[in-house]
Amino acid sequence: MNPIYLIKNKKEEKVLRRKLPPLALTKEELKGLKVLAKEMRVTMKKANGVGLSANQIGIEKRFFVAQVPDAEGRLKFYAIANPELIKKSAENAVMEEGCLSVPELYGLVERSARVTLVGYDLRGKKIKINAWGFLARVFQHEVDHLDGKVFTDRTTHVHKAGESA
Repeated sequence: MNPIYLIKNKKEEKVLRRKLPPLALTKEELKGLKVLAKEMRVTMKKANGVGLSANQIGIEKRFFVAQVPDAEGRLKFYAIANPELIKKSAENAVMEEGCLSVPELYGLVERSARVTLVGYDLRGKKIKINAWGFLARVFQHEVDHLDGKVFTDRTTHVHKAGESA
């Protein structure tokens, strides 16, 4: 399991605050991403997270993993390289968010209710996903990480677990 970088650590924050460029998806890079995806999935699950970007474990690659229940409640795993949000709905939704890099803190964050994400899967195949609800939120949260942002940049009030918003 990889240690998760924390925003309160100045050295780690520098990594978390850096906007990451797209990866050149060579055969070698894709092979490395497959291994990285497995490691990140384990780290994310052990930390009880639903998403994890590579820079959250100190790896400066434009890549994230997420595991979110589908409409039937089955967990669906995503591993996406070079993700980009190409469309966001005008309709927004406000929901409480937390983050593995900002432990024990939560805040209400307004995000687009629907998004279209493009990127590449672990085979280097271009993918396009239309997402809404919780999945749309997770995608936006993880792309924010890869752009050097954390949820606390998008909320006006942060509170500790167990406190009211």
